[in-house]
Amino acid sequence: MPPIANLILYCRAGFENECAAEIADVAAALGVPGYCKAKPSAGYVLYVPHDPVHAADLRNIGVDQLVFARQVVLGVEFLNQLPVTDRLQAVLPAIQRLGREFGDLRLETADTNEAKELSVFCRKFAAPLRQALQKGGVAVGTAGTPNLHLFFLSSTAVHLGWSIPDRASPWLMGIPRLKFPTGAPSRSTLKLEEAFLTFLSERERADKLKPGMSAVDLGAAPGGWTWQLVKRGLRVAAVDNGPMAEALMASGLVEHCRIDGFRYRPAQPVDWLVCDIVEQPSRIAALMGRWLAEGQCRNAIFNLKLPMKRRYEEVRRCGEIIEAAVAGGPLAGRVRFKQLYHDREEVTGYVGA
Repeated sequence: MPPIANLILYCRAGFENECAAEIADVAAALGVPGYCKAKPSAGYVLYVPHDPVHAADLRNIGVDQLVFARQVVLGVEFLNQLPVTDRLQAVLPAIQRLGREFGDLRLETADTNEAKELSVFCRKFAAPLRQALQKGGVAVGTAGTPNLHLFFLSSTAVHLGWSIPDRASPWLMGIPRLKFPTGAPSRSTLKLEEAFLTFLSERERADKLKPGMSAVDLGAAPGGWTWQLVKRGLRVAAVDNGPMAEALMASGLVEHCRIDGFRYRPAQPVDWLVCDIVEQPSRIAALMGRWLAEGQCRNAIFNLKLPMKRRYEEVRRCGEIIEAAVAGGPLAGRVRFKQLYHDREEVTGYVGA
């Protein structure tokens, strides 16, 4: 592989500063200090190491370590002013220099309104590029090899890079393509579905989300998160003073508890606690910490509604609140956060045994 020039991080537009602050901390802790290039609302951040000698250590950074990055790509070359009449002949030699075998080919853009038309170009360019790679001796689909990324800033400018499959998002642009399920009472249901896909492996989902398990949904109404649990056969205590969807109540798996979510406690420990209450992040973190420290739940997924400023610092503070609560116990060091695609001005947390 050619030398790594930078780390390309895809993120939600408007969260470039948070993504930049986080990667600067993580890279510095690995001994790879550098600087960030981040434009407001661009939907991505470039992290450039000060010393190219240590740039290879950026391979140790996985997307699961980061809260605000959807994808991490090891950038090797930036191709600008591609000829409109023959982009293939400009891109192909650079890819051949990068490698001859790849697991997957991903043509990507930032997730912004401005880049929507560019995504159409990527779809049209993909087929001729695959043909050119095959003719040029570059294999795509080889198991156990890096993924090839072409991150287009325009139809004539592209970052070329690669990712390590087990340290990168498995989804194009780091975005899971989920369909709103028929019968779900609100679009918030997609947040919990994405959280299960993000935080749990396929085997963990099979082991931890079995029919007959118990769950509590704090701030449940009208039932978007409860729907995901019922769909998997869990019995749910839906805690909210608001009304629940009638179809969910008819399932026979839901008990509607009309009580303040901060006051509710289960009669016995439950397998899952989920929470999407709109409240100050630190107060939600303290609530999760109490449930976990007291052994009232085995696993928890929750949302933190972030303030307008110092959002990265707020996430770190909430993590410290929960870690302090579970210190010395089996859940110590297991707090994880991620800004999911279906999140907005919030992040999702997970703590599980």
